[in-house]
Amino acid sequence: MLALASCGAGAGDGAVAVAIIGTPAGMFDDGVRLAPAAQLLRGATHEGLVALDQSGQVVPAIAERWIVSDDGLSYIFRLRDSSWPDGEEITAPEVRDQLRRTMARLEGTSLALDLGNVREIRAMTGRVIEVQLTAPMPDFLRLLAQSEMGLTRGGSGAGPMAMSRGEGDGNARLSALPPETRGLPARQDWEEVARPIAVRALAAGAAVEAFARGDVDIVLGGSIVDFPQATAIAGPLSRGTVQVDPTVGLFGLTVRREAGLLSDPARREALSMAIDRQALIQAFGLGGWRENSWIVPPEAFAAPTYGQDRWAGASIDERRRIAAARVDAWKGPGRAPVVRLALPRGAGSDILFRQLAEAWATIGVTTRRAAPGEPADLELRDVLARYVSPVWYLNQFNCRLGAGLCAPAADALVRQAQATRDPARREVLLAEAHAALAQSEVYIPLGVPVRWSLVRGTLGNFQPNAFAFHPLFPLSQPTT
Repeated sequence: MLALASCGAGAGDGAVAVAIIGTPAGMFDDGVRLAPAAQLLRGATHEGLVALDQSGQVVPAIAERWIVSDDGLSYIFRLRDSSWPDGEEITAPEVRDQLRRTMARLEGTSLALDLGNVREIRAMTGRVIEVQLTAPMPDFLRLLAQSEMGLTRGGSGAGPMAMSRGEGDGNARLSALPPETRGLPARQDWEEVARPIAVRALAAGAAVEAFARGDVDIVLGGSIVDFPQATAIAGPLSRGTVQVDPTVGLFGLTVRREAGLLSDPARREALSMAIDRQALIQAFGLGGWRENSWIVPPEAFAAPTYGQDRWAGASIDERRRIAAARVDAWKGPGRAPVVRLALPRGAGSDILFRQLAEAWATIGVTTRRAAPGEPADLELRDVLARYVSPVWYLNQFNCRLGAGLCAPAADALVRQAQATRDPARREVLLAEAHAALAQSEVYIPLGVPVRWSLVRGTLGNFQPNAFAFHPLFPLSQPTT
């Protein structure tokens, strides 16, 4: 099977064949809460002012260049000389209006919270736009590069690729637009070197099998839920077909209900204390994974005020003794220490459930798996960071999102931090916000998210990166 997987491209017509783990319907989502597959398609067809390249770095897109004021409160973008698909020129007033509408639609999402310092967007000339901030946002360009910030006109974007859809099959075909249509220097051999992209959404098992058969060149969007399928069919990591991203983000358990055993923060902490995080991941045979017992990892701060281990080096046995005592003190007539855990379906989820159930059994807690649609006490949260800052982590638990238990005091401190122009004061406020959130025990951290791809060795322009975002456009480009 591995020998077969080393053969040529699966599309058969020179196209790069891409399988994204997900559903066909999810691949064509159109809104402000995009599935990962939809993020990739949106990013390929709807550029924003800036974009992310294959290494996860910010690069020019509709804006060909920009300058930032010394105080970090003004970003001035010069648009390249390009057009919409209907031939109309892309102008600063239209970009301004679209950005305003997009930010209004984002209300109620964590991305809107991240962009909370945007004060004004204005067109200075026909091709120059300025975004003014109330306080500096070090990661502002990365936020503008998110797929949700892509610009559209009449349902179509300005590239860098054009998309056509198959009749009823849920597939998409992407063609890279010639550089001159995007305001860039022409390339004479463009049609010979720019490969089309054939994209389909598949369930994890079907995607891995398609890769093994040679039907697809790359599989994107794998997570820990389906990681065992990748290693079982594609072979050990040392073979090089499985690429695991060095991710940042949240991978842990959100507390959904403050009731019963979980009605007290100390008992919620007991569940966290009982987990041997390295043993948990060893069951997957995955090396290099980074565990975390804090909501915000210490390295996200410029000057961390706490160590990597939340429990100051206490052994797992010592932690479990403390946790078991808290559970025992709660037990009584009619009080059974049971937690219901919601996990997505998949072989990886089955392993994760067994590991957590075994850990919690050591402190006298029974774990039951919640059926789809059944109320749960705890729910898996597995989300990639858009940027590396305490603000991103803290905003994920904002009370306005309704994603589980929250801490209003932490939200207030984050708002103060985002409003200040003093970097040192900002760090202090964010550390205080994290302390308030951690004390509320609204979340049980496990570590970093797991994201994997299957990549054929002959395919260029793929790079693992911290944000596990692998844009489709670079896959169409020559490597030299």
